[in-house]
Amino acid sequence: MSRLALRNKAAKKPKFACRSYNRCPLCGRVRGFLTRFHMCRICFRLLSLRGDIPGVRKSSW
Repeated sequence: MSRLALRNKAAKKPKFACRSYNRCPLCGRVRGFLTRFHMCRICFRLLSLRGDIPGVRKSSW
């Protein structure tokens, strides 16, 4: 299925609550979803490196 069809499928309310899953609103990715920021790990990394997410800094030691 195309990504657009999968996004539409995820937007619908499932018949059972355990069938629901989180999807990144930016790219549509299902895996690697960060619940705290409501996006996938790849989008989180890109936005945090650009400084678009307030309070998040790249760690270095």
